[in-house]
Amino acid sequence: MNHQVLTSPLPGNKTELRQAALMLLYECDPVRKSQGVAALQAAWHEGSVSLVPELHLNAAGNIPGRPEKPELVAPQALGRRSMRTEQGRAALIHALSHIEFNAINLALDAIWRFPAMPAQYYVDWLKIAAEEALHFTMLHDHLQSLGYRYGDFTGHDSLWEMVAKTSDDVLARMALVPRTLEARGLDASPPLRAKLAQAGDLKAAAILDILLRDEIGHVAIGNRWYGWLCEQRGLEPVSTYARLTAQYQAPKLRGPFNFPARRAAGFSEAELALMAEYRE
Repeated sequence: MNHQVLTSPLPGNKTELRQAALMLLYECDPVRKSQGVAALQAAWHEGSVSLVPELHLNAAGNIPGRPEKPELVAPQALGRRSMRTEQGRAALIHALSHIEFNAINLALDAIWRFPAMPAQYYVDWLKIAAEEALHFTMLHDHLQSLGYRYGDFTGHDSLWEMVAKTSDDVLARMALVPRTLEARGLDASPPLRAKLAQAGDLKAAAILDILLRDEIGHVAIGNRWYGWLCEQRGLEPVSTYARLTAQYQAPKLRGPFNFPARRAAGFSEAELALMAEYRE
């Protein structure tokens, strides 16, 4: 099968959604990327963007596009973030901004990379991309109010590394990115929010409330498509998840877990029971 990247609108002068997602993935400037995602979602809702699920695309350049900074280091090399200082709180907000910027990229990648999925799959991931762009914008605006910008601290690349590992299979992507790495944010968000609120940063705490609400929906989308793919392939979801975790060397489950948020995000009672074994 011939792979191609379209470089002009499809007949009828309509931009194609998956091609547009790939073009946005190339964008290095996080503000322009965020604005571009918002514009793409608006254009989709206006009906000026088409969708061709069967179209096969190849990335013609390096992805994801990202700025020269932040410098990417190993997770264990990241500096400590004391809530007692404004710089420490800024470093935490920067870390959250970095996660959301990477989440924009992973959502765009999920749109362009995997052909022949149902149309709703692409609509769902466009919604995720737009919400991640909004999250990044809110966090970056707050970071700037503290006197810093995105890139002023170091970051790590663990999220995108798993995106790259799962580029060969949409089932693995749904299992190990939204259902594993993003789901960890459901567990981490409440204690982080409490620390920020206790430190007096009520603005950041309010932003985390929005992030947790939206991320429940994002993980739910991952769960829904993971379940659909398992059904299509005749696979049992729980044992398949364990196999994929081992095959792709994904992080193991580790508590404590936010069980109400995970239940709201669509994890089954069988999965929650397994997580309870790792609670401590």
